Amino acid sequence: MPVSPSAYSILLDGRSLEVTVEENPDSFLVRVNGREFQAQVVDPRSWQHARGAGAELEGRQQLVAPMPGKIVRVLAAVGQQVSAGEGLLVIEAMKMQNEIRSPKSGTVEKLAREGQTVNAGEVLAVVG
Repeated sequence: MPVSPSAYSILLDGRSLEVTVEENPDSFLVRVNGREFQAQVVDPRSWQHARGAGAELEGRQQLVAPMPGKIVRVLAAVGQQVSAGEGLLVIEAMKMQNEIRSPKSGTVEKLAREGQTVNAGEVLAVVG
C-alpha cells in the first residue's frame, strides 16, 4: 500500500517492510530495510520476442486453439517444411483474427482445414 508517492508499506510473511522507490532514467533504486537494489522494468513482449529468437522448442509440438473460433485461412500444408515462427493458419475468434505460428522448425504433420469451427483447447496443428 502506498504511504507516499515513492514509499510503500508491504506486509510479507507477517513482517512489515518499508520500501522506497527512486526512479532513475533507465532503472529504479529500491530500498528495503536499509538494503538497496537496482531494478529495471522490462517489456514482457520484447523479452518473449528476444527469448524466442535464439531457442526453439524440441520434439513434436501440438498447437491448440486459444479460444473457440473458426479457421479462416490455412497458410501451410501437411508435409510442408516450416521454420520457427512461420504462420500455419489464421483463426477468427470474437471478430479478431490471430495467426497461429509454428513454435519450431519441422514438418507439418497435422493441420486444421479452412472453414473448420474449433473449440478452445482443440488441436489445430502438429509440427514434428
